[in-house]
Formats: sequence, C-alpha cells, structure tokens
Amino acid sequence: MSGKEKLAIFPSRGAQMLIKGRLAGAVKGHGLLKKKADALQVRFRVTLPIFESYQDGSDTYELAGLARGGQQLTKLKKNFQSAVKLLVELASLQTSFVTLDEVIKITNRRVNAIEHVIIPRLERTLAYIISELDELEREEFYRLKKIQDKKKIIREKAEARKAKMLEAGKDVRDIANLLDEGDEDLLF
Repeated sequence: MSGKEKLAIFPSRGAQMLIKGRLAGAVKGHGLLKKKADALQVRFRVTLPIFESYQDGSDTYELAGLARGGQQLTKLKKNFQSAVKLLVELASLQTSFVTLDEVIKITNRRVNAIEHVIIPRLERTLAYIISELDELEREEFYRLKKIQDKKKIIREKAEARKAKMLEAGKDVRDIANLLDEGDEDLLF
C-alpha cells in the first residue's frame, strides 16, 4: 500500500477510535456540504442580483433635425434605450450565473474531495488498523497457547518424577517447586 491509500498511523485501539471519530466527522461533513450545495442552488435561483439601467431625464436631441430627421432620431433613441435595457438584463443574469457557478463549484469540489478521497482513505486506514489488531490478537492467543502447552509438559514431567520417586520409596518433598522450573524463558 502506498501512502496515498491510507494514513500513516500506528495500529492501536486508540488510533482505531480516533480514525472512527474522524470518519464519522467526514461523513457528517459530507452530508452538510451536500445540503449546502443544494441550498445554494435553490437560494441563487430565487434571489438573483438584478441591475437596472439609468436614464438621464433631459432629452438632449429634442430640437435636432428638420423634415422628419427628429422622428428618425426619436426612433433611434427608443431602440437604443431598449437595447441598453436588454444589455443590463443580460449583464445581470451573467453576473448572477458566474457567482452561482463559482460558489457551487467550490462546494462541489469539497463534497467530491470528502466523498472520493478523505472518506475512502479513512476507511482503508480503519480496515488496516482492524486487521493489524486482529493479527496481534491471534499472535497473542498463539503465544499463550504455547506457554500453556509448555507448562503442561513441565507439570506432566514433574508428576512422572514424583510417581517414580514414590515407587522408589523416596521422600516427595525433595522435588523442587514447579514454579521454580525455568519459567523465565517461556515468556520471551
């Protein structure tokens, strides 16, 4: 496993509890960010920033042109004002969509990072810790079984010696204590 697949942590019960807590926090954070992304989409669809066009009240071309020149200028002015209104609406929509897109992209990046990077990494780390702890438990169980087997063999040898001494008529109290029979090497 490379370092990107799991966190570098010593497998212990404390580390297991720590990673479980972090995993629970990541799952909860993922859910909250997902709700935030949904709320942002709804919020920005209801209240979008709106721009308004500004018109000067004075008509500067009021007396311009003779012989229908003024009528053409008035039509041009009305067309220009409607074009400005459309441009302002378009700029308003574009600004709101750019803002909405930026906020949603940031939130979705966070959601995806938690969903596809952080949570799987924490899950792999937790699985690694659990497998290592299980392996240590199996090793400890095996070691204890071996110690029990060795003590059983020592006990059987002592009983056999005791039985021989009884048959030979010797005093049984001369046999050494079972606890003094070299146990110090059994543990290590």
